[in-house]
Amino acid sequence: MRVVHERCAGLDVHKSSVVACALLPEGKQLRTFGTLTWQLEQLAQWLQGLSVGVVAMESSGVYWKPVFNILEAADFELLVVNARHIKAVPGRKTDVKDAEWIADLLRHGLLKPSLIPSREQRELRELTRYRRTLIEERAHEVQRLQKVLEGANIKLEDVISNVVGLNGRRFLSALIAGDYDPEAVAATANYGLQRKRELLAQALHGTLATHQRFLLDQLLSHIDFLEQRIAALDQEVKQRSRPFETAIDCLDQIPGIGTRAAEEILAEIGTDMSRFPSDRHLASWAKVCPGNNESAGKRRSGYAGKGNRWLRSILVESAWCASRKKDSYFKVQYHRLAARRGRKRALLAVSHSLLTVIYHLLNDGVVYQDLGPNYFDQRDRSQITRQAVRRLERLGYHVSLTEGAA
Repeated sequence: MRVVHERCAGLDVHKSSVVACALLPEGKQLRTFGTLTWQLEQLAQWLQGLSVGVVAMESSGVYWKPVFNILEAADFELLVVNARHIKAVPGRKTDVKDAEWIADLLRHGLLKPSLIPSREQRELRELTRYRRTLIEERAHEVQRLQKVLEGANIKLEDVISNVVGLNGRRFLSALIAGDYDPEAVAATANYGLQRKRELLAQALHGTLATHQRFLLDQLLSHIDFLEQRIAALDQEVKQRSRPFETAIDCLDQIPGIGTRAAEEILAEIGTDMSRFPSDRHLASWAKVCPGNNESAGKRRSGYAGKGNRWLRSILVESAWCASRKKDSYFKVQYHRLAARRGRKRALLAVSHSLLTVIYHLLNDGVVYQDLGPNYFDQRDRSQITRQAVRRLERLGYHVSLTEGAA
C-alpha cells in the first residue's frame, strides 16, 4: 500500500504506561514511558528527536487526555481514533503489537480521527457538563424529598407544582420546625394559592416523624448548596462564553432552546461548522439520525447508535420543549410522528431537525424563520385534498372545490 506518512508513531495508552512505536524510513523503534507529566515530556522529546510529525492513539477512556495535552503543546499532528475502528486481529494482542498496529495503519493513511475541539472549547465543555451533572443531582434530591413527604402522608406535590419553590419552601420550613397547624401554614400561601387553601391544609396534614424532619432538613440544605454551585458555574460559563454571545443569541431564537441550552450545545459542537461537510454529517456524528443497516435488500434496525450523550440529552430536552410551542413547525412534526412511531422516536426526529437548524444558522449566518404549523399541509396539499374529497364522496356527498383568496 501507498505510504502516506514517512515518519509517524502509534501510541498504546494505558493508565500507568504508554507504549510508543515509531515507524521511520530507517526502521522501527519501540519504547515504553510512564504517564506522569515529566515522563510524557520525555515521550514528546523522544518523538521530536526522531523527527516524527504525526502521532495516533486510541481514545481509551480518559487516559488519552494527559498524553494529548503534552503532545499538543509540542505541536504534533495528533489523531485520537475510536478503538472500535482499529481493532487488531484477535489472538495476537499485546501492548507492543497494538502500538505497531496503530502506527502501521497511520503510516498508510487508514485512520479516521475523532473530532477533538480546541483547548478553550474543551475547558468550556468540562464546565457545562459538570453543571448539567449538578442540575441532574438537584433533580434527584427533589425526588428524594418528595419521597420523604409521601412516606409522611403529606401530599404537597398534589397541590403545588414546585415543592421547592417559594411557597413550597415556606411550607417545608414549617414542617421541619415541628409543631405546626396545617390551617395556619396554608394561610401563609401566596395569593395564587389562596383559592386552594382548604385543599392545601388537607395536604399538609400528615404523620411526620422526627427522623423525617431531619431528612427534610438535610435534603433542603443539600438542594440549597447545589443551587449555589450551579449559580457559580453559570457565572463562569457566562464569562467563558462571551466570544460566542452572537451565536448564543442566534440559537436563542429557536423554539425550545434557551441560553443555558445554547451554551451547552456550542460547548459540544463549537461554532466552526466547516469541520462538518453538511448538516447530515453533524447529525450522524451526534447520533440523532437513523442508522444504515441493510443486507440482501432488507432494511434492518435503524438504531441511531451511541454518540455524544451530553449533546443528545440537551437536544432531546430542547425537542420536548419545542414540541409544546404553539403554532410551530416542531409541534406539528412531533405530533405527526408520535401518532405513528411513538413519542421517543418523534422526539429524536425533532432533535434531528433542531440540530439541522442549528447547523445552518451557524454555518450560513441566517436568521431563524419557523416553517409554521401548516408546512406539511401545504407540502402535501394535493394529496390531502384528494383524500378529503374521496372520504366525503364515500359518505354520499357531491363535492366541488373552489379555491379561496390567498
